[in-house]
Amino acid sequence: MKAIQLEKPQTFRTIEIPEPAAPVSGEALVRVHRIGICGTDISGYLGKMPFFSYPRIPGHELGVEVLLVGAGVTNVKVGDRCSVEPYMNCGQCYSCRKGATNCCENLKVLGVMMDGGMTERILLPARKLHPANQLTPDQCALVETLAIGCHAVNRGNPIAGENVLVIGAGPIGLSVIEFAKLSGAKTFVMDLNEQRLDFVRTKMGVVDTILSKGDGSELEALRRLTQGALAQVVVDATGSNKSMANAMNYCGFTGRLVYVGITQAEVTFPHAPVMHRRELTVMGSRNALPPDFTRIIKLIEEGKIDTRPWITHPVSFSEMIAAFPSWISPEAGVIKAVVHVT
Repeated sequence: MKAIQLEKPQTFRTIEIPEPAAPVSGEALVRVHRIGICGTDISGYLGKMPFFSYPRIPGHELGVEVLLVGAGVTNVKVGDRCSVEPYMNCGQCYSCRKGATNCCENLKVLGVMMDGGMTERILLPARKLHPANQLTPDQCALVETLAIGCHAVNRGNPIAGENVLVIGAGPIGLSVIEFAKLSGAKTFVMDLNEQRLDFVRTKMGVVDTILSKGDGSELEALRRLTQGALAQVVVDATGSNKSMANAMNYCGFTGRLVYVGITQAEVTFPHAPVMHRRELTVMGSRNALPPDFTRIIKLIEEGKIDTRPWITHPVSFSEMIAAFPSWISPEAGVIKAVVHVT
């Protein structure tokens, strides 16, 4: 069967791979219908993703259908549409034993450290499948993106009446915005791309946005919008070490700063005048947890999250390699590209 492999940075190719084996105990064979493209895929393509290895079949944002199940599988059945939790944890390390499966010490993420779903069929642990029969294949593929934002907001733990600033309005930033809004907090969004900010205002209902010009005006804009309080929770979804270093300045006293974007560069920040004086909490956010997937599927079913505006660049499996380079430029206006396998 066909698969798309990222042989090395900036080099995709179509390859033939063997059909998966029949599922054994605890496994399920699934047909891949949709593959979402995210910043991890783009960073892997550019050679900038620290956890990526080559050659690699990418694809971790998946909407799938169950074809066969192995012995003992009860959480899914043949014909189920599912979203895939792509974090393959060991179940034995300290993190797994305490329930932090998102940061397993031996974690392998589909399409990043191990071959993923950019193919026709794939064998997966059934425990990583989340049934979503009321969702479309497109919606199933977007659940993982939303889960990243859900977990990041859970880390920051905003409450109603607090101010949340989301820096970066790419797909991960958009998922953060969804859950910041659901928390009841007042949500502000900052980005250097006016087109993305327009999407946030018109499609997501966020009134207060800040265009990042890199001239220091952003801080004063946030002061005006918050009557001087700044943000109690700041989530940086940019993956830019410069943005991440500056993000602390937007935190109000006793604020929480969450890094959900990833950079290989060092991040430095002022300790005494900002972090210590304001008694800030700085934390990372990695991947997501199983309950995040369950919650998101329910929210989409209930109409509390509308994913329809997100997919701006649908493409067929055969067209993906040619189309991918055009998605990298901010001028392309990509919110979410989704590959149709079937």
